[in-house]
Amino acid sequence: MTTTAAALLKELTSRGDARQAERAARFFKTGKGQYGEHEVFVGVMMPELRLMARSHVELSLDETVKLLKTSVHEARLLALLVLVSKFRAGDSAEKDAVARCYLDNTDYVNNWDLVDSSAHLILGPWLENRDRNILDTLAGSSSLWERRIAIIATFHFIRKGEFSDALRITGLLVNDSEDLLHKAVGWMLREIGNRDRGTEEGFLMEHYRNMPRTMLRYAIEKFPEPLRKAYLAGKIA
Repeated sequence: MTTTAAALLKELTSRGDARQAERAARFFKTGKGQYGEHEVFVGVMMPELRLMARSHVELSLDETVKLLKTSVHEARLLALLVLVSKFRAGDSAEKDAVARCYLDNTDYVNNWDLVDSSAHLILGPWLENRDRNILDTLAGSSSLWERRIAIIATFHFIRKGEFSDALRITGLLVNDSEDLLHKAVGWMLREIGNRDRGTEEGFLMEHYRNMPRTMLRYAIEKFPEPLRKAYLAGKIA
């Protein structure tokens, strides 16, 4: 029998745990006015979602999009994990279809874990031999989540020792007003520093005095304590 989005949503609901759903709702800030205010959780953990995704990689793109468009957070995450599996297993044409599907549906990649589980695994590798200006477009979006997609997608290139895209997008986002962007940008700077401290510090020397405090703290988290304190005190010349 062909798997459908409706069947997977039913399976997710049956696997749900009410107490885990309550914990997730608190963790993802679903209070009034918070970034996850309208999120709905059923209480299924990531390891189980990954197993389900691997078991349902044959789900059609149309059905995957239907699952992505549901109100249940875990269903959207499952849909993205299916897209990641499809991208990894697909040939060039299939990868292209998955990536374009992803870009067409960023409205539903609308929480930090959804972005962080997909952007660098789909968009990053798809852009390997393509014009990467789409990252600049996403970085200029009014959507917090599209801006986060832009910076997290560069993690693919950082892992390959290529930092120029990450630094360019960081430059576009370094004065962003959103805390969830401060954390993401700082994280990517830290990942650059894990591979090349000099490159990270070169960027920090230009920006650290003016960048948001959270971004700086994330970026220098693994620096030696005296150096970290010097940055936080603004005493790096």
